[in-house]
Amino acid sequence: MQPFINYNSRQELRAFLEERGLGMRKKYGQNFLINSAVRTMLLDALQIQPGNKVWEIGPGLGAMTISLLQRGANITAFEVDPAFCSLLCEAFADEPAFKLVPGDVLKTWIEYQHSCPEKELFLLGNLPYNIAATLLADFIERGRFFNRMVVTVQREVARRMAAKPGSADYSSFSVLCSSVYKVKLLSVIKGSSFYPIPNVDSQAVCLDLLQEGRELPPLFHKTVRALFSSRRKKLRNTLSRFASSIIMNVGTGREAAEMVLKKTGISGDRRAETLEIHEFAALSASLQEIKLNGT
Repeated sequence: MQPFINYNSRQELRAFLEERGLGMRKKYGQNFLINSAVRTMLLDALQIQPGNKVWEIGPGLGAMTISLLQRGANITAFEVDPAFCSLLCEAFADEPAFKLVPGDVLKTWIEYQHSCPEKELFLLGNLPYNIAATLLADFIERGRFFNRMVVTVQREVARRMAAKPGSADYSSFSVLCSSVYKVKLLSVIKGSSFYPIPNVDSQAVCLDLLQEGRELPPLFHKTVRALFSSRRKKLRNTLSRFASSIIMNVGTGREAAEMVLKKTGISGDRRAETLEIHEFAALSASLQEIKLNGT
């Protein structure tokens, strides 16, 4: 398949959009990746084989879509812009390996939650800055995992994804990502690689699904979010407040928190920003046990 437009030329892209009466919509966070070397780097990092199933988020005018098809991928593409959806349908109408899902991916992806096993599914996306963290967290919390994800996000978001305990960027999002994936930062992508040029740099991130250690307690995600809601307060205080909201069968929240801290051997003087994933798991498992059994 040949491209119907020169995806590497800012001028030709602008002329094409003007000819079709199309404009870039800020609310969709649209930026075309016009650097062919960067597109190749992202595709190579995905490491797909012919026949692999790939979710593509935000195909836009199809620059990455064409390359994915050339590499033998079976694509489910999620595109929010109705005008771009029409162009994609026009461009790939005869491609049996291409399926388009129009609409906001935050609302539409859940219909395809069980489309195929995690080991068979990959994800590629130049994610809009305004939804990147929300979308990735939604996938993780709802259990829609991928064998490998390669995404382009705002550099600040990338740092949060890969952050370690004790660092300024460490957050609940860091814990969510590393609880199920091995997170690897790839190249920083300057604004000049995009059209229109964004005000901030982007970064590519590769997330490989962990094969072990992904069985997390039911309260894990809620516990992580609750403890990071006041990341610099002592664990004893944040845990007490959270425990009082979910446990009704053991005195006060503070009493429940002290029971949890004693069982896990974690000091109540520590803060959420210092905790490792296994410590969040231990805290949430203990809270679950007290919630169910009272001890």
